[in-house]
Amino acid sequence: MSTETVKKDYKERIVPALTEKFSYTTPMQVPKLKKIVINQGLGAATQDKKLIETAINELTAITGQKAVATLSRKDISNFKLRKKMPIGVMVTLRREKMYEFLERLI
Repeated sequence: MSTETVKKDYKERIVPALTEKFSYTTPMQVPKLKKIVINQGLGAATQDKKLIETAINELTAITGQKAVATLSRKDISNFKLRKKMPIGVMVTLRREKMYEFLERLI
């Protein structure tokens, strides 16, 4: 299946089935995918900064889109965490890349 096949299958088979099952009156009521968000929390990244770079490279390789580091919002002394320290990595996929990733995932 290509990305076009997934979209085509959704429009031709899934939308009519959902419309019939839940008796939607308009196609706009049928749920659809808008985005896929992949994230990875790295608690140990407060000690080792190279973990963030490694995680960015891994998620970029998996998704085909550049990942970004997520930053902490506040200080938490028990976790030795300061505000704006990188603590995770995330990628948001939309449109064609989203369908491509979904097809590979399934």
